[in-house]
Amino acid sequence: MSERYARQLALPQVGPAGQQRLARAGVLVVGLGGLGSAATLYLAAAGVGRLGLADPDLVSSSNLNRQVLYAEAHLGKRKVEAAAERLLGLNPGLAVDRYPERLERARLAQVLPGYDLVVDATDNFASRYQINAACRETGKPWVHGAVRGWEGVVTTFLPEGPCFACLYPEPPAEPQRPPVIGVSPGVVGCWQAGEALKLLLGGERPLSGRLLVIDIWQGQVKILSYRQRQDCAGCGRRHGEQDSAPGPAQ
Repeated sequence: MSERYARQLALPQVGPAGQQRLARAGVLVVGLGGLGSAATLYLAAAGVGRLGLADPDLVSSSNLNRQVLYAEAHLGKRKVEAAAERLLGLNPGLAVDRYPERLERARLAQVLPGYDLVVDATDNFASRYQINAACRETGKPWVHGAVRGWEGVVTTFLPEGPCFACLYPEPPAEPQRPPVIGVSPGVVGCWQAGEALKLLLGGERPLSGRLLVIDIWQGQVKILSYRQRQDCAGCGRRHGEQDSAPGPAQ
């Protein structure tokens, strides 16, 4: 173990105690597309002990330009099985739970007690509102990521902080199949894995109330702030000042 993780064990934020925390941790990844591919690979490589993999889809050829978990040999297979095969090949000590289904709010609330946090790697607002509701209900943090074209966003929602509905009171219009370059979900998925690891290790400043906006084409990164909304339907009418939410990519 010490050889596998030697480079991160040398970090003051990790060390032997932090590595043990990661080994005992569980992360539920909802969505095994481009975002989920990058996030799961780096969570498994870092030594997170248990990953829940949730996705109802099969691997198709159109996935391969951005979903780096998969290869030609996986075409037609369930994503949860292909992903588990790849991740266990990377880290045989990993425990993998497979959910070959679309996890709705009630089912999410049922499985979430077994995990420390959620990585949202979905591609639609309906699923994100379901995750938001289930995480508020169970008191679990979750890391959101989204991409479109050459752009992407990352933020973290904590039980005591602003929620997804504070940021998006209404779902914006979204194309059914938004264009995307394969590298965008890779970059955003890696940021999501970093946020998840930071939470598991007790990092002091997650992206709660802060939206990281990445524009790969322009070579720009910025952070936009958002607050809890007094009228938020997701976390109740008990929070502070209503604030205008920025409009990130999807």
